[in-house]
Amino acid sequence: MSGHSKWATIKRKKGATDAARGKLFTKLIREIVTAARVGGTGDPGANSRLRKAVNDAKAQQMPADTIKRAIQRGTGELEGAAFEEVLYEGKGPGGTLFLVEVMTDNRNRTVAELRKAFERHNGALGSSGTAAWAFDHLGIITLDKASVSEEALMEAAVGAGADDYRDEGDVWLVCTPLDQLDQVTSALEQAKLPIQESKLGYLPKVKKTVTGREAEVCLGLFESLDEHDDVQKVFSDFDVSDDELQRITGTPSARPPPER
Repeated sequence: MSGHSKWATIKRKKGATDAARGKLFTKLIREIVTAARVGGTGDPGANSRLRKAVNDAKAQQMPADTIKRAIQRGTGELEGAAFEEVLYEGKGPGGTLFLVEVMTDNRNRTVAELRKAFERHNGALGSSGTAAWAFDHLGIITLDKASVSEEALMEAAVGAGADDYRDEGDVWLVCTPLDQLDQVTSALEQAKLPIQESKLGYLPKVKKTVTGREAEVCLGLFESLDEHDDVQKVFSDFDVSDDELQRITGTPSARPPPER
């Protein structure tokens, strides 16, 4: 799995501070608002994107009243800012490529701040087409490998329409066509297979291994982008070895080798 994914895992294991939790809630609320607006209904049963957003919020123990207000903002029952979804593309150190999914109520402010983040980390914000060509846009489902056998996964996922599944160390990674994500997710849930995450995302077609200072700067850029309030998700094609990641973070491997 790419170095940025390992980095995100390490950050989660360190525990969320109040500030980090507040940022997470902000991202989740924006997704609920937008899902309700774009889907045309505040009923999660009739809006798959909203249903997933609400489930994600509940998984983070967001209060029910907060979720309800976010839905009402999306449907127009309550006043609130309208968020615009934008995909930004950029380059990082060593020719690495980044995709940044954003939800913003002020595109000019956001693009200026993202440009600065790239420049501070020896990168550059690019135009449309700069990086997207290097990624596949897919449905992505992750499951805890220790709790799911390959046989059970293959039977449930492939039978429901998944394109592929991969052994990514301590997790299984299931890839689906964009329009089959909900169907495959439902099939896995019905098979009682515990899902860690289900989302639309981007996977690099080819990973770029970075080391030394380049690895440090790539991780720094990823973190800087990921922590921006307007950024929902960050994807990149860089890869960092476990030994290199441990050197940078001082964090021991989370599982026996070979690790992701």
